[in-house]
Amino acid sequence: MRVLVTGADGFVGAWLVPHLTAAGHNVVAAVRASEDSEQFLGRRDALSSADRLAELELTSDKSVEAVLEEDFDAIVHLAAVASVSEAGRNPLRAWEVNTLGTVRLAGHVSKRSGDRKPVFLLASTAEVYGRGPEIPRRETDPVQPLSPYAASKLAAEVGVMELHRRTGLHAIVARSFGHTGPGQASSYVVPAFAKRILAAKSLGAPVVEVGNLELVREFLHVADVVEAYRLLLERGEAGETYNVASGAGVSLREVFTKLSDVAGHRVLPETDASLMRPVDVPYLVGDGTKIAEAVGWKSKVPLQQTLAEVVNAQAN
Repeated sequence: MRVLVTGADGFVGAWLVPHLTAAGHNVVAAVRASEDSEQFLGRRDALSSADRLAELELTSDKSVEAVLEEDFDAIVHLAAVASVSEAGRNPLRAWEVNTLGTVRLAGHVSKRSGDRKPVFLLASTAEVYGRGPEIPRRETDPVQPLSPYAASKLAAEVGVMELHRRTGLHAIVARSFGHTGPGQASSYVVPAFAKRILAAKSLGAPVVEVGNLELVREFLHVADVVEAYRLLLERGEAGETYNVASGAGVSLREVFTKLSDVAGHRVLPETDASLMRPVDVPYLVGDGTKIAEAVGWKSKVPLQQTLAEVVNAQAN
């Protein structure tokens, strides 16, 4: 397949592009020209297997049209304001990119006729479920987002599925639960913990500041997540939503302890009010039955290995 990956120089994109090319697909990696931080530029080294890089600005019709002059068999839409914290600092930007940008891109794709309509895979988030009972969430469960990030991603889902029903867009939604791995920014919880623990080790400090450790989450390895995306492109059914989830929840307290053990420096966590979110989902674990039955996907990488890789990446 000829695949367009948006947000290709983001954390997941830098893993997805080489995964797709290793599976025999041809990839065009779309990036924002204005993303010129050391982190984004460093990730572009991972995109060397792509056929080419293309510039894409989701807020511009002209930019979207230019990228879509080429025909694609599939599109993986990763580009987004991609964190709860970042979206919370600028909610309007989150809505502009995550919702309007997604609908702009999907709308242009939906104008393709007949067989020229590619599969459109929207990478959404488990955050759309919000609070609920402490059991793994299923795709049929109610959605009640608690942040601008989650709300803007849910609105993108609604827009893409409306285009599916009205125009025949071959849309698939992937609701990914928590994932991490080498290369993830230290603004996310696992690499943030690893970075603080390693800093404490180098200083001989006995305490590390943390937020709410009672939250329960999944922590899939990003390699498993990109495999799920590939399988959904190849075998997923248009008009369907799939959890990318293992069903294995773990408290942040346990993650912190495991990371301390991997780093070889047991420290005490100390709550810092500035690291607490005003609204958080206490339990967010997913039921992955649907994706397992549909495309044969299950997570493979054990949590301990995932955490060890993050610590090693932070150390180096």
